Amino acid sequence: MNGASREALAAARESLDALADNTSVDVAKLAEELDAVTALLDREVSLRRVLTDPAQSGEAKAELARRLLGGQVGGETVDLISGMVRSRWSRSRDLVDAVEELAATADLTAAQRAGALDDVEDELFRFGRIVESSTALRAALTDKSAPASAKGGLLRSLLGGKAKPVTERLVVRLVTRPRGRSLEAGLESLSKLAAARRNRMVAVVTSAVPLTDQQRQRLGAGLARIYGREMHLNLDVDPEVLGGLVVRVGDEIIDGTIVARLDEANRRIAG
Repeated sequence: MNGASREALAAARESLDALADNTSVDVAKLAEELDAVTALLDREVSLRRVLTDPAQSGEAKAELARRLLGGQVGGETVDLISGMVRSRWSRSRDLVDAVEELAATADLTAAQRAGALDDVEDELFRFGRIVESSTALRAALTDKSAPASAKGGLLRSLLGGKAKPVTERLVVRLVTRPRGRSLEAGLESLSKLAAARRNRMVAVVTSAVPLTDQQRQRLGAGLARIYGREMHLNLDVDPEVLGGLVVRVGDEIIDGTIVARLDEANRRIAG
């Protein structure tokens, strides 16, 4: 997003945070209702265009949202959406993206309240690795000709009872309504949202052998000092790195593997 949409999304995030800080608000229900609004706006193109029409006053758009949603969803959801449509959006589709993000954030907030956010982060990461390693599974989940119900059933059979309910809901939504994103991009976005719930960054760490608890703690503390923020570690094992670590934080890669050092030595010799 850029311009007006970025500002509108920032305001919507603040509104959601204010709701999430109120323990009397059922954030799991809020997530479910925001997801239903996402589906509605994604399906009804003309409606989202009206709700983001810069020629209409913010109050007129908010009143329309209240009429449409009142009685269908709870008051918190109505107030949140009404506030969002008062804002200016660069593109009508940005409004849908924003509501979808808030739905995922509300679900992650519910997991955080239950003390399960770390588990959800780890499960999202592991699911991404499973998809990456199975061409057949990825093909089944991204097959545009397959009905959403079949994909949802496949995911529930894979994740049901093995992952947190929040993880299952997030993945099912992503796969059944990808909205133009790749599966990998969607999972990465969810991981970033999960990390943001604790104001943390995510580091993907690849090592030749599993790290010990002490190594994980030292690495996390070191990265936190470097980046100035608490760091969540997603751990992966790849024997091909031979030794050392590869750490990816966003677009930055810190490569300390034996392979990297050998390559660097070869370049220096060749030079």
